[in-house]
Amino acid sequence: MSNIAIHADQLSKRYTVATAKYRHDTLADQLADSVKSVFRRLRPNATENRTFWALKDVSFEVREGELVGIIGHNGAGKSTLLKVLSRITQPSSGRAQIYGRVGSLLEVGTGFHPELSGRENIYLNGAVIGMKKEEIRRQFDAIVDFSEVGRFLDMPVKRYSSGMYVRLAFAVAAHLEPEILLVDEVLAVGDIAFQKKCLGKIGSVADGGRTVIFISHNMTAINSLCNRVLWVDNGQIIDDGPATQVVSRYLAKATDDGELSEETWDRADEGPGTDTVRLKRVRVQRLDGDQSEPLTMETPFKIEIEYWNLVADARLHITIHLYTPEGIVAFTTGCQNSQPLPAGLLRSTGYIPGDLLNSGIHRFVVLVVKDSSSVLFTHESQVPINILDVRQREGSYGKEPGVVQPRLVWTTELLDFSPDSSCQSEYSPYLSMQAA
Repeated sequence: MSNIAIHADQLSKRYTVATAKYRHDTLADQLADSVKSVFRRLRPNATENRTFWALKDVSFEVREGELVGIIGHNGAGKSTLLKVLSRITQPSSGRAQIYGRVGSLLEVGTGFHPELSGRENIYLNGAVIGMKKEEIRRQFDAIVDFSEVGRFLDMPVKRYSSGMYVRLAFAVAAHLEPEILLVDEVLAVGDIAFQKKCLGKIGSVADGGRTVIFISHNMTAINSLCNRVLWVDNGQIIDDGPATQVVSRYLAKATDDGELSEETWDRADEGPGTDTVRLKRVRVQRLDGDQSEPLTMETPFKIEIEYWNLVADARLHITIHLYTPEGIVAFTTGCQNSQPLPAGLLRSTGYIPGDLLNSGIHRFVVLVVKDSSSVLFTHESQVPINILDVRQREGSYGKEPGVVQPRLVWTTELLDFSPDSSCQSEYSPYLSMQAA
């Protein structure tokens, strides 16, 4: 076991939650309870206890130099697991053996004393994980440069914003050279540029041979950084394997459990609309027909609108307004029918290419338009378009800014060649290659 960094054996953590047995929301409730107390000898503020297992029989091993991601929904037990590993909380049963010096960044505020300055907290954190003063001094300038809070270094950290706090806390945790680094999803507090900077640092820490356990809801970062992923659900590890495979199964499960893929109305008098046209179905589908897989930024998909045209020879067309998670119209699209339509059940389909939309949960509004200008009615669809970002990137993680994120074609070409001899010498291999 010389190359084992973490060995967890049947880890369990139980919490006891006390809940009130009686509530007095109004004066009438209190008077009624007072009358009842004559017949029962119970205190009005009596409580009952229930047991909640945040972790249940969790076992795994992490080898030295591994970068392991932990994923799962909120409340699954991920943060509790890291708190047990970092010795912040004791397990109710089982044990965790840690072979090496541990640095952790689990939540805003962990490990910093609010009354001490940023400078003093750097030395305090180093001392806590067992570093000598000289070791801390050697890394001090790098920590300050990375955190970008040098102007406020001698200010008590209780006056820091949450973003400044996270910047300094991450810089300390990453630069004080622990053998094992535990990082929870605290990077969401910082701005996008700093998040990418931190994620790049996590990758370089792992490349340096140190062990990293990384919790994140950012599947792009998990896929890009981690070779192995643990999926935690209801306090238990339900999947453990290569990152791309576990993330794919996790996303597919999340899509199956929580999202509506279509709206349907069985009869024309039930669907939204007017006396002349009513909706039957609104559906979002992948073009490849595999509904078991989620929509990603690369996935082409279609929006199908089925509707009853109740009046023959009507000139109708469907328009879609697609909104970003921030409520901004990403684009408007529609089918322009120049010919009158027969009465009956019709279907209009809009095809959305891959490599267009940015990540996030999009919504759309269906408009039924007559004579190219008159909106008969609108329907705000309850079908979400959840675009997931699992794209592999080189040196970049997280959501990019912008309403859309198209993958465009770019070229670079040499327009002029400098007559300078030094430049000629520098670029001559390139020119030879191009000529070949």
